[in-house]
Amino acid sequence: MKRRTAREKALQAVYQIEIGKGEIQDAIESVLEGTPNDQYFEKLVKGTEENKEQIDQIIMENLENWKMERLANIDRNLLRIAVYEMKYCEDVPVSVAMDEAIEIAKIYGDDQSSRFINAVLSKVKDKLV
Repeated sequence: MKRRTAREKALQAVYQIEIGKGEIQDAIESVLEGTPNDQYFEKLVKGTEENKEQIDQIIMENLENWKMERLANIDRNLLRIAVYEMKYCEDVPVSVAMDEAIEIAKIYGDDQSSRFINAVLSKVKDKLV
């Protein structure tokens, strides 16, 4: 599985966990739909969920005039995955994590999502570096 696909599927799984209040492994299996598991995909889902409190804190510190609860579900979960990659995945350059999140936002988010994701992640990047 390509990393872009792993990120898209991770978004689906994290979204499913949040909306359905389901278990991590159930969401992973549901998203894979019988296809072979992918190590990076699983790392993204589990890592994002296991570090969600810290990730959410980082996101909240970089939101202006927004609350986490008001963010669109797709945007919120895409930010979580991107911040996870930026902070915890040393083999992924921060700029790659940002670019991938922006591109995925163009596919799954609304008209403003990619710009919003870019703005928030740019602030996160400045604080992480």
